[in-house]
Amino acid sequence: MEKSSVDDIRARFDNDVERFSSLETGQQSFVDARKILDRTTRAAAATSPSATHLLDVGCGAGNYTLKFLEHGPDVHVDLVDLSQPMLERAVERVEEAEAKTVHAVQGDVRECDFEAERYDVILAAAVLHHLRTDAEWEAVATKLYDALRPGGALWVADLVDHDSSPVRDVMWDEYGAYLESLDGPSYRDDVFGYIEQEDTPRPLLEQIDIFRDAGFRTAEILHKNTTFAAFGVMK
Repeated sequence: MEKSSVDDIRARFDNDVERFSSLETGQQSFVDARKILDRTTRAAAATSPSATHLLDVGCGAGNYTLKFLEHGPDVHVDLVDLSQPMLERAVERVEEAEAKTVHAVQGDVRECDFEAERYDVILAAAVLHHLRTDAEWEAVATKLYDALRPGGALWVADLVDHDSSPVRDVMWDEYGAYLESLDGPSYRDDVFGYIEQEDTPRPLLEQIDIFRDAGFRTAEILHKNTTFAAFGVMK
């Protein structure tokens, strides 16, 4: 199957802003979404209590930045997303949360140029699974490493794959049952369909290895349940 183009993915999110503006409905296909959201942002705030600059890559409607601002210091926020309508909603919500400043860029992380050593914290929630090739993963990992100040950290919450085919089958069966419990077999099929069409997740430990190869010195796994995980890597 030919994967969706960037324009196809952008169009889907352009038309789904209202759902992703809710911490409940916007995250329901993400197993343990609220727990991961809170745990990831609390860990990010705890490890960077003196942070002044935050980058949210693939920010969507701004949920992860909003939760970081609840747990941590007031910071200057840079938001990046493919979808302009999604980005506009994120800016509106983050400004209401009284970040020091909010700057938004519509774009693809693969094509964005970030200032070297500008950020103390980078958040990347449900975005890196859109990367396709080894070269893209490696380039983005290096780009995010370079954008962090020494001692800064990148926090990832995302869909993950598995190296073992039998384990993959077990995890996807469990994920399918979870989706079906939310809204029936048709909802499960819809979610599985757009994952197959759009996404290229990598195994959790492979992702951490990619970031280590980019220069990150330590990693912390925060959560793993079926096909979803959260972790941080520190510069």
